[in-house]
Amino acid sequence: MTTTESTPLVPTPATPVTLPRTERNDAPAYLQRYIERESRGQRPGVCEPARPVDDTPLYLRRFRDRRSGDTGLDAPVPLWEGADVEATRAWAEVTRTKEIIPERKDQTKAAVTDVYFVRHGETQGYSTESGLTPLGSWQAHRRGQELARRVMTGHHVTMACAETNRARQTAEHIRRGLLDQLVLFGREASIGEVTAYEEFRNFQVMTPDGFRDVTQAFRLYHSVMEKYERIGLGGRPTWLVEVDRFWGIQQAGGDPITHWLTMPMLTFEPPVAAVRRFWAGLMRIHDEQPGETVVVATHSGPIRAFATWALGYDPGEPFNTEFVRVRLLEGGESALVLYRNRVQEVSVPDFDGLPDWWAGLQGRALPPSRREGIPS
Repeated sequence: MTTTESTPLVPTPATPVTLPRTERNDAPAYLQRYIERESRGQRPGVCEPARPVDDTPLYLRRFRDRRSGDTGLDAPVPLWEGADVEATRAWAEVTRTKEIIPERKDQTKAAVTDVYFVRHGETQGYSTESGLTPLGSWQAHRRGQELARRVMTGHHVTMACAETNRARQTAEHIRRGLLDQLVLFGREASIGEVTAYEEFRNFQVMTPDGFRDVTQAFRLYHSVMEKYERIGLGGRPTWLVEVDRFWGIQQAGGDPITHWLTMPMLTFEPPVAAVRRFWAGLMRIHDEQPGETVVVATHSGPIRAFATWALGYDPGEPFNTEFVRVRLLEGGESALVLYRNRVQEVSVPDFDGLPDWWAGLQGRALPPSRREGIPS
């Protein structure tokens, strides 16, 4: 029997596949075109000037181009049907929108007076007629330093405040901050003395002792309420009930100013009256002491009512030393109200045209100051 031995199979090595080489030693096409233009002394782009010999940096060349009027924004104004369209092509591109068409500077009115309604700094408390805390004094001083950035040499600044300790102290610290920062800036401006104006007072409450600031009314409310709680004298007067609601919200951690803005109260000054007062005081200062800047240190309630009237919604409680800015425009008929990144143009009220809600009424419908006696 013949035996056949099997030979093991040895794999044949594969032939290596040669791939095409893709690397290139020449420059990319865009670089070749650039080198070619450089060799001919040309620059890329139609509007770009020839490269200076001194190798001026690009940012400086662009700046000089803008100064020389060689950019698209300074190009000649095109004509449309033979008439000047009053805008370059570049200006039309950057302002193209469906909603906002910016006015040119020659179409806008210049602001003649800047008014800042500043809330007072942090106070020691609202249950007494107290002044500012050390933090509140620092807040007011810093606000004055910030406002100094908008005060230029030759400007006059009128300083006004409400008739409360915290408002007056805020105005005084703002004034010191203004003076300090103007010295640092090297500017010479006239900063008036702090003067209290009754138009910028806090909203009032009618009490048995007459009209009182809501903080001043708290002391009387506390003493009278204690008598009612101890002795039980019967029904409480309206002013006591409404003040009790107001301060109850404050003590519970709520927002009493929202209550004042939205809840009708017979013994509290209405928000619209505070807005009217503020406008009257603003125009009084504008007429008596013309100047570029007016700073008014006052209270959050009237400030918030003013902003709500101007913007059409309640923007919220201003923080300590936060302000509402009013820019009176030339002509005295309109103004810009600025608060928390919102700008609203409003008409300056015509005080002679505002309604007299008591006209035609008689008897008890009139306030006591407008009637001689109550008919039987």
